[in-house]
Amino acid sequence: MEEREKVVEIKNLKKSFGDLHVLKGVDLDLFRQENLVVLGKSGSGKSVLIKIMVGLLRQDSGSLKVFGKEVASLKKKELNELRLKIGFSFQNSALYDSMTVRENMEFPLVRNEKNLTRKDINTRIEELLDSVGLPQTINQMPSELSGGQKKRIGIARTLILNPEIMLYDEPTAGLDPITCGEINNLILEVRERYKTSSIVITHDLACAKQIGDRMAVLLDGQFDAVGTFEEVFPNAEDERIKSFYDYNFINS
Repeated sequence: MEEREKVVEIKNLKKSFGDLHVLKGVDLDLFRQENLVVLGKSGSGKSVLIKIMVGLLRQDSGSLKVFGKEVASLKKKELNELRLKIGFSFQNSALYDSMTVRENMEFPLVRNEKNLTRKDINTRIEELLDSVGLPQTINQMPSELSGGQKKRIGIARTLILNPEIMLYDEPTAGLDPITCGEINNLILEVRERYKTSSIVITHDLACAKQIGDRMAVLLDGQFDAVGTFEEVFPNAEDERIKSFYDYNFINS
């Protein structure tokens, strides 16, 4: 059987803030074109893990490699190059209120790719808006968009630089069940169309079940369970995972 390519490798990763031990020896891999869902209570260390991955924080010990390179050892230029390969879809979409959708999409593109023509820029923006089903919003302001539309535009803007890894932070937070399903489908479509590998941070177990190839449950500073949804839930023997399932999961 052919061994799958690892795009992220995390081994015995530890991070503390004073006496607060957030990550206590984390081990996890992300494989090429996999959707990996990271679950855990607020404050469990999910965002700390992501910040270490993109070099915003440095671990106390252990290893975190992206594309085979130890992130903590990268020089500034190498780190910036790595960050361009990682797209971050923020929980609140992070659109600039004073810019139209077109301007929001254009901003990261013209900042990072200096040799594009106006035609190149327009083609790329129109292609991505079409891919998320919102070509008609190109000249609208964020205030004119629904919550679900903002999420879609946020994902499209994240894709504008052709990232190889997508990080989704609570992609369905605050959305109604129908819109949640649409965003989940979009995340699956993004993986198929753009061949991305993804880490999805969520509390939404319906979302996790729909989009995740594997689940990783972060409890007390370590990944307590890693596997498919069926392997991790709902017959977990660990009471902490069982209570997480009972509290969060809505069988839609």
